[in-house]
Amino acid sequence: MKIIKKILLLLLVAFVIAQFFGPEKNDGDLATVTPFLNETNPPDNVKQILRESCFDCHSNHSRYPWYNNITPVNYWLADHIKHGKDHFNMSEWTENSIKRKDHKFEELIEMVEKKDMPLPSYTWTHTEAKLSDEQIASIIAWAENVRVKYSLEPRPQ
Repeated sequence: MKIIKKILLLLLVAFVIAQFFGPEKNDGDLATVTPFLNETNPPDNVKQILRESCFDCHSNHSRYPWYNNITPVNYWLADHIKHGKDHFNMSEWTENSIKRKDHKFEELIEMVEKKDMPLPSYTWTHTEAKLSDEQIASIIAWAENVRVKYSLEPRPQ
C-alpha cells in the first residue's frame, strides 16, 4: 500500500508541475478573417454560423473555454485547432489558388452535408455550434454560390 501512495503522490506532483506548461495559443486577431468574408460574401446568417461554429478551429483566432487552462486538455485542444487550420484556414485564405479555394469549398459542402462538421467533440461543450437542418441548407447554398463564382474566374494555365 505504501508504494501505491508514493506513485499517486508522484503523479500528483507531475500533474501540478505540468500546469505551468502549455501549448502556444491560437489567439490571433479575428480581423484576419475579413479577406475571407469579403471574398466569399456570406449572408449575415451564415456569418453568424461561421462565428459560432467554425472560427475557433478554422481561423487564427480561438475563443478558449475555462478548461483550456488544464494540462493535458489544452494540448488536446491545440491539436484539434492545428488540424482544423491545416484543413481549412479562413485567416490565410488569400494564400490559396482559385483551384484550391474551390476544392476547399467542395470539401466544406461535403463535411457539412454529412454532419461531420462541426465535430461532435466541439458541440458537446459549444451547444450553440450544433447546426440545424436550416443552417446546413444556408451554408450549402452559400458555398455552392461561392463555387460558381470561383468556376467563372480565370485560372493560370
